[in-house]
Amino acid sequence: MIITSENITSKQRSKLKSIAANLSPVTQIGKGGITDNLLKTLSDALDAHEIIKVHILDTADDDPRNLAENVAELLEAVPVAVIGRKAIFYRYSRREKFAHLEI
Repeated sequence: MIITSENITSKQRSKLKSIAANLSPVTQIGKGGITDNLLKTLSDALDAHEIIKVHILDTADDDPRNLAENVAELLEAVPVAVIGRKAIFYRYSRREKFAHLEI
């Protein structure tokens, strides 16, 4: 079953958070906000890894939770968690012959 924002369980969310704990942020969101290039970078990273962490800078236009919700909606991803200024996103990879996360 593919996990979406509507059907993710707390157990799955906890598992994804534990996987993401050791990840480094793939990029930053700053005063430039959400751009097409940022979305392309994040989409490519999600296709490659299924789970990513993003750092939201103090200079960002909105608060981290709202930015994470907006980015997740645009990427059709699950906003797993926002902890401080770090956001975690998950999206089932569309790539063939990919070793998907066991959740």
